Amino acid sequence: MGRQPCCDKLGVKKGPWTAEEDKKLVNFILTHGQCCWRAVPKLAGLRRCGKSCRLRWTNYLRPDLKRGLLNDDEEQLVIDLHACLGNRIVFCI
Repeated sequence: MGRQPCCDKLGVKKGPWTAEEDKKLVNFILTHGQCCWRAVPKLAGLRRCGKSCRLRWTNYLRPDLKRGLLNDDEEQLVIDLHACLGNRIVFCI
């Protein structure tokens, strides 16, 4: 008695994402918001697994995701926080 499979493994595309797939996913999320990730591929017209869509959005496509090097202010903030808090895990909102 477990969870049902997230998708039909036979019809699911694997491998690198194309620019077209990225565009479909971004348009869907920006239009409809984040909903049940299991339903997103079908609703967005993608042949991907819901988990794959969630990870792609979270790790690569989110508009607020900053990629690249830290600027000087951000680097100094990290140094100051580490000096104050050490290696403790602190969740900030």
